Amino acid sequence: MLTDALDHLVRGIVDHPDDVRVTTRRLRSGEVLEVRVHPEDLGRVIGRAGRTAKALRTVVGALADDDGVRVDVVDVDRPRRRSA
Repeated sequence: MLTDALDHLVRGIVDHPDDVRVTTRRLRSGEVLEVRVHPEDLGRVIGRAGRTAKALRTVVGALADDDGVRVDVVDVDRPRRRSA
């Protein structure tokens, strides 16, 4: 549910909605929703001084059942981090 809501919100503000990918990863500290966008849309999703990203985190946090949810915004060209 959270991934669908976040996907819908992000697709509504970007110029390349087909490049939006929202994935979920479980960590010991909670759940991470990773948003990957086209490099040209990265600034649009982060917003001035991070306001848009903060608003997205606030909405997802309000929808979440628990406090262990984190939202990361990543451009599609950045390689994915590997866990050691």
